[in-house]
Parts: sequence; C-alpha cells; structure tokens
Amino acid sequence: MKSTGQRLNGNSYPGRGIVAGVSPSGKAVFAYFIMGRSNNSKNRVFVKSEDGITIYPFDASKVEDPSLIIYSPVRKFGNSYIVTNGDQTDTIYEFLEKGSGFEEALATRTFEPDAPNYTPRISAIIDADGFKMSILKSLNATGTAAGRFTYAFEREPGKGRFIHTYIGDGNPLPSFTGEPEEVSIPDDLDEFTDDIWNNLDPDNKIALYTGAIDFASGTEENKLINKFNK
Repeated sequence: MKSTGQRLNGNSYPGRGIVAGVSPSGKAVFAYFIMGRSNNSKNRVFVKSEDGITIYPFDASKVEDPSLIIYSPVRKFGNSYIVTNGDQTDTIYEFLEKGSGFEEALATRTFEPDAPNYTPRISAIIDADGFKMSILKSLNATGTAAGRFTYAFEREPGKGRFIHTYIGDGNPLPSFTGEPEEVSIPDDLDEFTDDIWNNLDPDNKIALYTGAIDFASGTEENKLINKFNK
C-alpha cells in the first residue's frame, strides 16, 4: 500500500488535499494541505485557532481576492473533527449545531465558482467510529450541474484515504475522479507529516496541518508547517 507521499510524488499540482485514517495503534489521523500557483494563492499561512486552524494572508497588503482563499479548514465540534477545503467547514459546523448531519450540510453547497476550473469542494468528518469524505464537483465543462459524492469508512488500523481537488496540473485544472485513494498510515505523526510535506511540489506547496487523536484518552497531537512564516 502506498503512503500519501508516494501518491503525491511527481504530481506538481494536486491542489488542496485531505487525508483521514487510523494509525496501527488506533489513533485517528488526518492531514490537510494547500498549494498555490498564483501570487494570491501563495500568499497564505495556517494559524492555530481555538478549535482548529484558520488561513490568513501572509502579507495582507498583497491580497487580491480573499473569497476562496481565506477560511477555516479544520474545526472541532464535540468529539468530531471537520476538515474541508473551503468555507463549507462552517456550514457543516452550523448544521451539526442544529442536530443535522454532514450530508445534509453539503447538500446546500456546490463546487467553487472559479470557471473554467470549477474546483471541487472536498470535505471530511472524523470521529471515534471512523470517517466520511465528500466531494462536490461539476458534472460538465460548463458548470451547470453538480455531483455530490459521499464515502463512509469504518476504522482500519494502519489505513486511510486521500482525496484532493485535482488529478494534476492543467488548463483547466482536471478535477479529482473516483473514490478517495487508499494510503498507509504510520504510528508516528512526524513520519506522516514529513512524508506528505517532503513529497509536495516544492514550488507550489504552501502549508500543511496534521493531527493524531486518541479518542479513548481525549488527547491530541498536531503538527503545522508553513512555507512562509510571519
């Protein structure tokens, strides 16, 4: 089984990506990374927040359009962890607050309005029983219809799944296809983090956040890497 880094190696632009899985010792493990090609996309850093992380501009004076680049990709709700590539994080959080669910929240959202790419919205929710992943993507080249796909995974120690916005570079950027990819998950969070960061394209990688949660004890470990540091 390939590691996340092995799946990333040689792919210059998978875009934004989410990994969720279970370590051999039973901890829930996740990762979220962002990449960028334009100056606007590159001008970002991850900053720890009260319940996760938020993306902020590295240099606020250079922000061109904050609408699709500034958001909270990771938030904790109770004993669940929400990880997404956009402001649908807040949509999911708000629906959970009202007693509704992951799928219901994402039924109200669609892909990003960045024609001609129509970037997919990818999301995950992780709890003690396993995790779900979702992708909302355009069904055609004109952005006139959306497909909403949700995958539910039970816990498998040592295994996880990886979903990313694009298959690779292109113009327009080709959306991810198929089921989330199977990846191996190690016990050591540093190993997991380094494997991803070291295999992301050095010119396009921007930031990475990883976590390992022991639901039995309630403990959590996190790693945060920014290409640019304030």
